[in-house]
Amino acid sequence: MGLYRKKESEVPVARTETEAYVLTRPARRLSPMIFASPHSGCDYSPDFLSQVVLDRRAIRSSEDAFVDRLFSDAPELGAPLLVARAPRAFLDLNRAADELDPGVIEGIARAPHNPRISSGLGVIPRVVAGGRAIYRGKLSLAEAEARLRRFWHPYHRALAGLIEEVRAEFGQAVLIDCHSMPHEAIEAHTRPGHLRPEVVLGDRYGATAGREVMDRVEAAFSAAGLRVGRNAPFAGAYVAQAYGRPSRGVHVVQVEIDRALYMDEVRVEPLAGFEGFRQLISGVVAELVQPPGVALAAE
Repeated sequence: MGLYRKKESEVPVARTETEAYVLTRPARRLSPMIFASPHSGCDYSPDFLSQVVLDRRAIRSSEDAFVDRLFSDAPELGAPLLVARAPRAFLDLNRAADELDPGVIEGIARAPHNPRISSGLGVIPRVVAGGRAIYRGKLSLAEAEARLRRFWHPYHRALAGLIEEVRAEFGQAVLIDCHSMPHEAIEAHTRPGHLRPEVVLGDRYGATAGREVMDRVEAAFSAAGLRVGRNAPFAGAYVAQAYGRPSRGVHVVQVEIDRALYMDEVRVEPLAGFEGFRQLISGVVAELVQPPGVALAAE
């Protein structure tokens, strides 16, 4: 297990809670790192659950369950953490606001081919993992717009504002967009004779993060004993595309962690060793947050 730096201060972190997100800021930012978890939201309202045809466990199959907990030490280690509250099955914050699916929203004209929309994974998803339909029928355009207004726009305003704050302070910003991946997805994309990656880093093949940044992120996960791959099968989606501008000092790395390392994917429950793995990820976070050249101290 990797070493991780002691907490800088006992001063409480600053926490902002809205219906769309929870933003926790460190007492003092130590570096340009930002952590965000757009898919770990688990506020399944009774109104939403009354609309769906899936049971509580099935509706959670697309959720990046517990990823927010894996990275929860980031603020105490010196970096802000932004966590979505709305579940991915309700609204996908890693999609553009205009990726509206006529298959699930009334009054939407068919647009040019978009593979995410065609597969039912637009900003208002039509299906969860395995292609299982979420709704009995279609949603009204007014409801879709209300979800965007209440959840998508506030989250992205917070994320954009945070990036600009950090860039103004440090001259650059590095966003780690935190996700999890189904174990079977990795198995299906691993070539025979090759070791299956446990973490996949996505920078859209160099478009959203500088090479030095990617190398440092990979080195931190590798030093923790995790097998790391790049861009396959997940190269980064909307957040990386929309915010990653290395030439302007904004780097975005999408991080996908194999769910089988810390959770029971069928029951959607943490494994017995969850806390140990969480501490392992905290060590990775500490390594990334710590300014280069400063030694880490054991807890």
